[in-house]
Amino acid sequence: MKMIFLRSIAVAVFSALLSAPVFATPDLANGKTIDQQKCYACHAKKTGFGNGDMIYTRSDGKVKSLADLKKMVSLCNAELRLDLFPEDEVDVTAFLNKQFYKFKP
Repeated sequence: MKMIFLRSIAVAVFSALLSAPVFATPDLANGKTIDQQKCYACHAKKTGFGNGDMIYTRSDGKVKSLADLKKMVSLCNAELRLDLFPEDEVDVTAFLNKQFYKFKP
């Protein structure tokens, strides 16, 4: 009886582990492509200098942490209806962090 109970617990734990979401490493190339296709032109217009990267490096920037960067990418996606999947947001955040911000994970 005890053995059957333990086996049931083991099966339940193993099943739960198999169904848990797997978090892949961010795809920096995808993040860069999305930034170039969906972000750069808007940011270039917003800065007024025709350079979309300037928004990331300005001294009065709103992004002060990795958490802020994640929120900003998510906000832009929602407000501008960019239709990015959650994994795309992760990719863009990772690319921008590596390219411009250099926040520690």
